[in-house]
Amino acid sequence: MAALPNPLAYGLLGLPLAFAALPIYVHVPRFYAEVAGLELALLGAILLGARLLDAGIDPWLGWLADRVKRPAMVAVALLPFALGFVALLHPPQTHAALWLLGSLALTYLGFSAASVAYQAWGADLGTTPAQRTRLTAAREGFGLVGVVLAAALPGLLATDLATGIARLAWILPPLLLVAAIITFAETRRAAPSVSWPLEGRNERSEFFGVGPEVGVGGTAPRREPLWPSLRKVFAEQAFRRLLGVFVANGIAAALPATLFLFFVADVLRAEAYSGALLALYFIAGAASLPLWVALSARHGRVVAWLAAMLLAIAAFAGASQLGAGDLVGFAAICLASGLALGADLALPAAIAADLGERQGQPGAYFGVWNFVAKLNLALAAGLALPLLALLGYAPGTQDGLPALSFAYALLPLLFKTLAAALLWRWRHSLEIDR
Repeated sequence: MAALPNPLAYGLLGLPLAFAALPIYVHVPRFYAEVAGLELALLGAILLGARLLDAGIDPWLGWLADRVKRPAMVAVALLPFALGFVALLHPPQTHAALWLLGSLALTYLGFSAASVAYQAWGADLGTTPAQRTRLTAAREGFGLVGVVLAAALPGLLATDLATGIARLAWILPPLLLVAAIITFAETRRAAPSVSWPLEGRNERSEFFGVGPEVGVGGTAPRREPLWPSLRKVFAEQAFRRLLGVFVANGIAAALPATLFLFFVADVLRAEAYSGALLALYFIAGAASLPLWVALSARHGRVVAWLAAMLLAIAAFAGASQLGAGDLVGFAAICLASGLALGADLALPAAIAADLGERQGQPGAYFGVWNFVAKLNLALAAGLALPLLALLGYAPGTQDGLPALSFAYALLPLLFKTLAAALLWRWRHSLEIDR
């Protein structure tokens, strides 16, 4: 059996990718409203349009990742990603709206291309479900470390958030460079024995993209045009079912993520603790990853994922009863739901990797996968906030707090329960043992 590359070396690149994701999705709206002075209506339109376009290109990027060398695609995508991120957090005094649109487009293109190819690359490097689970867990674990760093550093870099965010941008390029060098160098050592064993080929050219790509065990990747490739992805019943569970579970996670800051500030009246609570949530997720990997190896990934869903349901069951000052109770909820987060990050993506590798086109599978994940985030913001306004909630006031508690705590429970029921119903087709 081929040797497995060091999962930590492979997963390290996930740290800078996730490090940039948090400011892009969390800080940019407020940053451009305060620093650049953009009107909220224009800002919202730009962000929604850019996110929808970003989601829409993922299937195409996945198709592309099955036609080129995945390590080479990752390497090429990192440059526009880094340049766009630095530009995004340094807007000019004039034409800020055009700057936001252009820098977001560049950042999203690099980020999405690197992420899709990086995920598909992990599917290549693992030759068994257990190996792919370890590689996925390492990637997501480093990603959570990156999220925690991005959440904590702005406050350490400056006394005001806007200056801290701007300074944060300059940390990404060196961080990305160091992580990429380690990931490429260490994974390259195992590459000849894992993914490119054809005799008579130059190993270095095979790794960096010269000549036809070879998959695990010497299998050539799919070469279909885009639409036939996507039709084959959706033709697989197991993947359609996995997407159904992923969508329901993703909405259950995206709703509280969108409303977290509102809930902490207006229901708990503990805005000063929002950063610490977020850090607790993500640290618990990172710490739980080895547990979910071990449970999945012993009982199967479906059973482990279902256990995490039940834990999240139990944790959120009491969130709607919290009120001003209930900080300890909410911290316990953040801890328990954070523990469940580790399974959500590692296990379904590992199942998707197996399905994609089985069909010989993991890039196409992860292109669709990332499209659905981003669509969940866009729809959660696009639906939850107007719904709250309709129900009378006004940020910064005591108006409509029952509606906020319903949308933050009870509505996600409905979607999480639906996801658990679907996972249990389809468990036999989603547990892949080869």
